[in-house]
Amino acid sequence: MQPMRNIKLTIAYDGTSFGGWQKQNNAPTIQGEIEKRLQVLTNTNPVTLHGAGRTDAGVHALAMVANFHTLSSITLPQLSRALNSMLPMTIRILAAEAVSQDFHARFSAHCKTYIYKIETGAIQSPMHRLYSVHVPSSLSMEKMKNCLHLLTGSHDFASFEASGSRDKSITTGRGSIRTLHEALVSETGAEALEFTFTGDGFLRHMVRNIMGTVLDVGKGRTSLADFKRILAAKDRSAAGATAPAHGLFLQSIRY
Repeated sequence: MQPMRNIKLTIAYDGTSFGGWQKQNNAPTIQGEIEKRLQVLTNTNPVTLHGAGRTDAGVHALAMVANFHTLSSITLPQLSRALNSMLPMTIRILAAEAVSQDFHARFSAHCKTYIYKIETGAIQSPMHRLYSVHVPSSLSMEKMKNCLHLLTGSHDFASFEASGSRDKSITTGRGSIRTLHEALVSETGAEALEFTFTGDGFLRHMVRNIMGTVLDVGKGRTSLADFKRILAAKDRSAAGATAPAHGLFLQSIRY
């Protein structure tokens, strides 16, 4: 009999028309679309696809990682080709590989990198509107860099966690403490900026909530001293608005 295999998929997707990664009953999702095709290809029902994270509606991925177990004898090249022929063009399987039985896309990950793209010109090209957030303002790079510097290292990021996203009665684990190894901003064009966040884990909406507040500082609406107080407050209501989803990309995951 064919032994059980653990297969790792690397996936790119345009999240515009999806309700996020996690399977839902009332909206198409990345996990749901891939699982449906895997059930056909492996003749197994159900197939459970474990993702490295749960990107929100409208968020994109350059290299999401997921894994599933199967007894099917389909070869990995056949699996990749077949999935890509069946999936919508907004989801592509970049690679399929056999991994050890104890590999788990989420729990085996050491760190993830997200990028957030904005454009600051007076007019945004309609070709970019789904993949970069339009912020037609003069932004202080120095002030934003100072904010990002404050975020590196281990902190309690409760001020940047989506309200109600975690059961606060659970006292085990690390709570809302996360470690950011890198938080940077760079110019990628005359009127384009890219923010990069690499960390050992991210709370729900964490990057988008950070971005909303960092942009407030860049616009001069919030001071660096205020930003320090917001981080220390451990209170979501102290921080700025949640930045739009479509500027966010899961760039890579390290194992």
